[in-house]
Amino acid sequence: MPSTSAVKVLDKNGQEITSVGFDRFGFNSEVPIDALRSLYLRSHYVVTSTSDKTSEDSLNPDSEELQHAKFTKGLSAYQSKSIFYPTDNSISYTTLARFPPVKLLAPSQRKRILVTGGAGFVGSHLVDRLMLLGHDVTVLDNFFTGSRTTVSHWVGHPNFELVRHDVVEPFMIECDQIYHLACPASPPHYQFNPVKTVKTSFMGTLNMLGLAKRTKARFLISSTSEVYGDPEVHPQPEDYWGHVNPIGDRACYDEGKRVAETLTYGYQRQDGVDVRVARIFNTYGPRMNPYDGRVVSNFIVQALKGDDLTVYGDGTQTRSFQYIHDLVDGLICLMNSDESRPVNIGNGDEFTIGEFAELVREIVEKVQSEDGDKPSRRVQIIYKALPNDDPQKRRPDTSRAKESLKWQPRWTVRMGLEEMVRYYKAKMAEGSL
Repeated sequence: MPSTSAVKVLDKNGQEITSVGFDRFGFNSEVPIDALRSLYLRSHYVVTSTSDKTSEDSLNPDSEELQHAKFTKGLSAYQSKSIFYPTDNSISYTTLARFPPVKLLAPSQRKRILVTGGAGFVGSHLVDRLMLLGHDVTVLDNFFTGSRTTVSHWVGHPNFELVRHDVVEPFMIECDQIYHLACPASPPHYQFNPVKTVKTSFMGTLNMLGLAKRTKARFLISSTSEVYGDPEVHPQPEDYWGHVNPIGDRACYDEGKRVAETLTYGYQRQDGVDVRVARIFNTYGPRMNPYDGRVVSNFIVQALKGDDLTVYGDGTQTRSFQYIHDLVDGLICLMNSDESRPVNIGNGDEFTIGEFAELVREIVEKVQSEDGDKPSRRVQIIYKALPNDDPQKRRPDTSRAKESLKWQPRWTVRMGLEEMVRYYKAKMAEGSL
């Protein structure tokens, strides 16, 4: 019989994590972890019907309830109860009866915050946090890689607005802070239309910096570890200039982000715009697109489906992975701090890709065993040729974040992976993966 006891999350020091965020730099970003989980692990509260669409008596919520009771802890009142019909693979959606509780802030404390790319993987988690904190949030997204479903649980809320808009075109709004996250970030997506990727990085950043200049808003751009290219310095500090191929397959993204940083500091020096630059390293978590070619989602979905895990190269290239909650903590800390130099936000725990595949297989087997789902065979790890310009080593030097922001990752890779495995497993159980 599967366990229904609540899942406890322990940080790197063995302490239980009950909330995420900090009260720092005059901005309180603390939120209970259960409130966040209820959004991303259960935004569409799908129960499966064992019969046809004419009868509601046939609903069988037990297995779905079991999958999620460990996480939601009584917060299901704030979630819609959609019904999945496996007989013809259709779904009946309902609207939310009630929004999740958000903090009631005094007008002097409540900020108007614009998040570009807010329907994407990182953006949607940032939006959840800012909404629960009680701020007014506007999301700008063209849904090229983002999805409306990641923020649909906030649509209609008086503090929330969702606008379909491409940042390549100018946009006018009044705001206090701008989180500029809009840009496809996985190789299949940014290589699909390389010219559009460069255009988004340059024109999108130009438009949002122009908006920040006009409104006197503080501007944060999500840059990337890709600005370091295939680094010759290990780990990479912020003052390392990088080793980038300007005409390779990945150049549209790497050089796009480099010129976006150039533009950002141009606006700071020339026009006095208040800017922040976050260089984000590999991040994983719920809501990652399972088919976007990223190594974490690839491995987990392959293992859950019983397929062999595909490792490109000989598995000796290294990566460091941080969990999404640590990244959102870092972004909010940076936005509200006085640090205007670039800051690496990532996890220094380094794995070879081969070791990581072993770890994913182990955790998937652990979760399947706890839930009583014994696979028919053990998945194997297979090796294929390495793609062009794939960096061999990537690991952040996060000493600047530790000193300036008092920030460091709290989530172990193992705990974050277990939560992500349960997210994908739940998506498969409700028929949406």
